[in-house]
This record gives sequence, structure tokens and C-alpha cells, in this order.
Amino acid sequence: MAENISMPKLGFDMREGVLVRWVKNEGENIAKGDVLAEIETDKATVEVESSASGVVRKLLASHGDSIPVGTTIAIIGTADEKIEDGTAPVVGPATKVASQPSVEASSVAASAAQASEMDLPSGPVKASPLARKVASEANVNLAKVHGSGPGGRIVRKDVMAVMAAVSTSSPSQAPAVPAIVYAQATPPAPFDIVSHADTSISTSKLRQAIGRRLVESKQSVPHFYVSHEYKMESLLEMRKQANSLLPDGQKLSVNDFIVKAAALALREFPNLNASLKGTEIVQHGEVNVGVAVTVPGGLLTVVVKNTDQKPLKQISVEVKSMAARAREGKIKPEDVDGSTFSTSNLGMYDVENFTAIINPPEAAILAIGSSREVAVVENGQLKIGSRMKCTISVDHRISDGSEAAKFMQALAKYLEEPLRLML
Repeated sequence: MAENISMPKLGFDMREGVLVRWVKNEGENIAKGDVLAEIETDKATVEVESSASGVVRKLLASHGDSIPVGTTIAIIGTADEKIEDGTAPVVGPATKVASQPSVEASSVAASAAQASEMDLPSGPVKASPLARKVASEANVNLAKVHGSGPGGRIVRKDVMAVMAAVSTSSPSQAPAVPAIVYAQATPPAPFDIVSHADTSISTSKLRQAIGRRLVESKQSVPHFYVSHEYKMESLLEMRKQANSLLPDGQKLSVNDFIVKAAALALREFPNLNASLKGTEIVQHGEVNVGVAVTVPGGLLTVVVKNTDQKPLKQISVEVKSMAARAREGKIKPEDVDGSTFSTSNLGMYDVENFTAIINPPEAAILAIGSSREVAVVENGQLKIGSRMKCTISVDHRISDGSEAAKFMQALAKYLEEPLRLML
């Protein structure tokens, strides 16, 4: 019996995904667990696995289509099984529905498809909504366009190819008027003046998601901030000794020590390893520390599960592997879900200190600056010391300044006496 493959929900706030490419084509055999397609979500480009074995009978979306969660994107069946024709209600580009609640996504997509069909003559032409929109704007007759999509479906690139061919065969037009024209009476400048045109860049779904979540956080979460300066000499010396025993590729970073220290300190302050749910504060049983990672087009938080229970070496390996997948666009859903507390480290950019925005629904986030050699006074003596500043941002609905300050003191206990991290 044929089985429908739907757009999966990868994350609690996912509403739709954009089809990047089909890995399997119509008519190909596929086994359960094989990668069927790649989709772009709010967080990353991820692989969609088939939930059934058989033959790919129909692919119901095209490259660039935005597909609401739960919508059928493909049909898997047997080679001789009768499959009814149909198309998935999709809409493109993704930004059309990015700000709509998930309960409205299907109706929005349907309305967009209907609007496109009203603009063009009705008929048996099979085309994606995005292709119809582009064709309508360029006055291209879809009946004369050859479709290269699944089942001969016309996709955006087919329409663009026709437009390019028409443009090439048309007489050359007069050159465009320069954006800036200088009066002839103006004396020559003592140096060359180069004008640069404005550039418009479409925001990715990741950047849109970051914007939505952080605007919501700053507007709805009452942040307060507590900073502390840490003595780093002992930690840096311990890291040096540990790395002398580890092979290349497995060496520990300063951030690995901080992530572990934060997890142990959170055990002492469960109110900061929490989230607000209505009128209740949920103190999470697991300590899952998120680590912010820079990726092309934005920022992702990869999550080390049960951070307080793992040795430094394991934390280091997990962060490295998840960060590499994130930057390559091969992130797994479990890599980015489930954090109970987050960290953001800009120390590698020679940043003295900064404040970070809380990642809802978490109670706090720790911003980490650079470890620097500075002049310090100890016991009345001036000397050179290694110091690092950190700032915690806390949701004032969940905690108060005194608790945050005590947490930062507890963090000092682990960073300044790093042998505690090994026990």
C-alpha cells in the first residue's frame, strides 16, 4: 500500500520548510531510512529520511517551494501500484508565510495557489505556484513552457530559461542611465570617486527565525545582567598540560572548560536551569548546555545533553562534531533541540565583554569574553595576570540579582580551581 511522506516537524517552533533538492527521483527504489530530500528549516538544512520502503512514485514539490509542516511531499509505493495524481499545496518563496501561525499555513498556501491560477488561463498545465507567479509577472505563457520538474511539472527555472531566451533574441537596448550623474561644471575631484549601487539580499529562513525569536525575547522577557571577572591562570595551565597528552583534533578549548563549569554550577542553582510555563517555573532535571555556533547566514545553538555528567574530552568531541555539521549544513534535529541553558563565546574575536539575549524559553544565557593578560594588584603587589569577563543575562520573572551573583561566584569556584572539573 502506498505511503505518503509528509514535511516533518523538526523543532517545536517549525511551521514550514523549503525544499532544497530531491535526493531520490521518481521511479527509483528507496529503503526505509534512506535520505529522500534535503529541506531548509528555520535552523538549518537537514535531510529528510523515508519512512517506508518501495519505489518513489510521485514527488509533489519542486526546488524552492515552501511547504507547511504535515503536507505530503512524496508518495512511496510498489512499482505497479495505482497512484492517484495530485499536487501538494505549496507556496514560494518561504518568506510569504514565515510570520504566519502554523494553524494558518495551509490556508495561506492554498490562497496563494488560487491567486496564481486566477492570473493565468486555466488548463492542464502543471506548474509550481512560484513558477506561475514568475510567469504572470513576466507575461510568459505557461502552455508554451517545457517542464523539467517531476512528471513534467513546470518549475521556476523553466520560466527563467524562457525569459532568458527571449531577452537574448530581442534587440539590444540603450544602456541604462548611470545611478549618479555629475554636472559638467564640477571640477575634477582630487581622487577617484567610485559609486556603489545598493545591494538587496534576501534573508534566509535561519536569519528570519533569529529575528523573530530575539525580538520576542527582548520585548517579552525582562532581562537583567550580572558581570564577573575570573582568574584564568590555573585553568590555562591545566589546559596546556591536558593538551600536551592529547592528539591533534582532540585538544580541549577554553570554552570546553567553561561549558562544563557552567553545567556544574547550574546543579547548585536549578532556578537558572529552568523555564517559565504560565505561572509555574519548571526546573529541568537535565542540564543541557547550548553552545552558540556561527554558521553561514546566522547563528545556531548546538546542545550538549547531560553536560554536568560528561567528562571534558567528551564535551569537546561533541561540540566539535556538532559545530562541523552545523557549518556544513548537515545538522541533525537532536543537535539543536533541548537546551536548558545557553552560552555565547566571543573570546576568539578579542572581545572584552558583551551581553547576550536570552534564548526563550530558557531562564538565562552566559556571555563569555576573551581571556587577557592585564595588570592586576594582588596583596598590594602589581603584576601581570590572566583575566576573563563573563556576563549572565537572566529572566527577572524567574530569578533575581542576588541569585545570579551567587551563580557567578559558584562559576568562579570551578574556573579558578579547575581540578574540580575533573572530580
